[in-house]
Amino acid sequence: MSSASIRLLAGLSIFFLLAVSLMPGHPPRPAHRSAGPQSSSAVLGVHGRLTDEVEAWKVERSVDMVAEMGASWLVEFFPWAYMEPEKGRYDWRHSDMVIAAAAARGLRVVARVDMVPDWARPAGTSSRYLDEERFGDYSEFVAAFAQRYSSTVSDLVVWNEPNLAFEWGFRPVDPASYVALLRESYGAIKAAAPAMSVVAAGLAPTLDQGEWGLNDLVYLERMYQEGAGPYFDKLAVHSYGWRSPPDDPASPDRVNFARAELARQVMVDNGDAGKKVLITEAGWNDHPRWSKAVRPAQRVEHSLRALEKVEEEWPWVDALCFWSFRLPKDARNYNDYFTFVSVDFTPKPIYQAFQQRVGVQPPGAQPVVQGRP
Repeated sequence: MSSASIRLLAGLSIFFLLAVSLMPGHPPRPAHRSAGPQSSSAVLGVHGRLTDEVEAWKVERSVDMVAEMGASWLVEFFPWAYMEPEKGRYDWRHSDMVIAAAAARGLRVVARVDMVPDWARPAGTSSRYLDEERFGDYSEFVAAFAQRYSSTVSDLVVWNEPNLAFEWGFRPVDPASYVALLRESYGAIKAAAPAMSVVAAGLAPTLDQGEWGLNDLVYLERMYQEGAGPYFDKLAVHSYGWRSPPDDPASPDRVNFARAELARQVMVDNGDAGKKVLITEAGWNDHPRWSKAVRPAQRVEHSLRALEKVEEEWPWVDALCFWSFRLPKDARNYNDYFTFVSVDFTPKPIYQAFQQRVGVQPPGAQPVVQGRP
């Protein structure tokens, strides 16, 4: 056999093995990573935004850099619409790739699941529109997701920012309806993966009381009034600083990083002091012309102080996950200035600051976890 034929057969074999590994029927097997261990913060995490990243090497590079920064947590959005394009037909290929890559680096994965498939909503409605008669379809999907990833996903977030009309399908926000979705999903997830943590959706920090949204603290209190307490293990919180430093005091009439303390107080007042909080979105923005942005040096300073504050003062927080690590392509607006690395993977000063703050161990050293016993 000629050398050219041998190379062709070898190439076809590799292609076949790769194709089999990505088939929907095969759950992800985390790859062995030979790189030396890195030190990490037990609290630090990022929101990865790998949902629309189609190239495997870019997913691999992203999670490499997340781990090399010293993060322990990765929040990812897994759209229901992408993974169940037809009722009962699941496509796990992309989620397998992302979750296996994260697990191979030892990252704890927090999965946020929403976005409604076309078949599960009326024609012409928003992809966030989910009628109550379709709650069973959603709960069946999250149960299948939880069962598949029971060993690689630690926490599953049910929906996102239901206190905004946009995220609730351009309908009036309705805490009672969200609690009904949470209740049905909780039972389904626990039946499929009892050890997986069910997380109540992060609420948009807002003072709004009008048609476009409801104050997050008011919404959370109403969730408890509707009986939400037994149906979540942790609460997701979105905690942006905007133009205020992290030590700016919490106040009901102010949106700042410390507003997370007020959400925590609602939990305590309702008998949930024993539950933890996951801050699944947080951070500052350094766009030169955005009204809610700070200067680049302030962004670094505020972010580092926020991590220190959570590690030292907020023992009720499991993770502080910054929005967002990297975008698949430039947004060409203020969203580009939330990221830690550029589209071409060039580290930004904030990435380098966290890497220096957490500390990177040389190859062969034992991992050092900072901030929590």
